[in-house]
Amino acid sequence: MTPQAGRSAPQGKVSPAVVDSVFRALADPTRRDVLVRLSERSASVSDLAATYDMALPSFMEHLKVLEGSGLVRSHKEGRVRTYELVPKQLRLAEDWLTRQRTLWERRLDQLDSYLMQMKQESEK
Repeated sequence: MTPQAGRSAPQGKVSPAVVDSVFRALADPTRRDVLVRLSERSASVSDLAATYDMALPSFMEHLKVLEGSGLVRSHKEGRVRTYELVPKQLRLAEDWLTRQRTLWERRLDQLDSYLMQMKQESEK
């Protein structure tokens, strides 16, 4: 079953659609690189776009995805739009991965215990 966008999550939990948008944004190497650069300092669109060999409208689509996921935010002063990282959204991905790792480690521990028990019973 696939979570539906806009579906509300139980209180205190993050909506699956929000987590999906964060991972969708992180799936692209250009967007990940932009996040690394923004982790060092805020930057204007022209500064960010200067290092990529792509048309500005294509690069702006990457920024749109990042901003839509909440990983970055922008503000405009005059004609210059500046982007900055929103670390809180990265923690959503980290928290989701941590929960999955914990779940699978527990399952593997249970499987290991079960297999050890079977081995001991077969040796009797």
